Amino acid sequence: MRRFARCLILVAPLLATGAAAQQPLAPHEWLFGSWTGGFFPPSDTEGPRCTAQPTVIFTRDLVLRTGILDPLYRQRVIETVATRQGGATFRFQPAGPTGRGLPSDIGFGCPGGPDTLDVQQTGPDEITFPNCREMPAPFRRCGSPNR
Repeated sequence: MRRFARCLILVAPLLATGAAAQQPLAPHEWLFGSWTGGFFPPSDTEGPRCTAQPTVIFTRDLVLRTGILDPLYRQRVIETVATRQGGATFRFQPAGPTGRGLPSDIGFGCPGGPDTLDVQQTGPDEITFPNCREMPAPFRRCGSPNR
């Protein structure tokens, strides 16, 4: 019984602060949320149109994007994220063999291929995908004030 009491005394402060339940922060947490733009310069970032159909959504484990002609989201599972000052580089789990039933816009049209994405922060609520031919315009975070 004494061992149990000692363990409880050592664990209780962790439980009280929530440290035992916290997950480590994701390196790309600054990107979490919905973004509009990419195909064309972003316009309405505060209204329901942005939150109803954002172009790109970043989550802890996924990046989702719409196609220019297809409003269905393409879901990419994040394998790794390398962050740097003002940006991040994503490597996704392989999309599979090329040309075997995969949508043509499974990637972002970036030089590194369909399984990579480079993100550059250009403002407090603005990002770009440098050199990605399918997303040439900047993105603005949904819910941020229009410029």
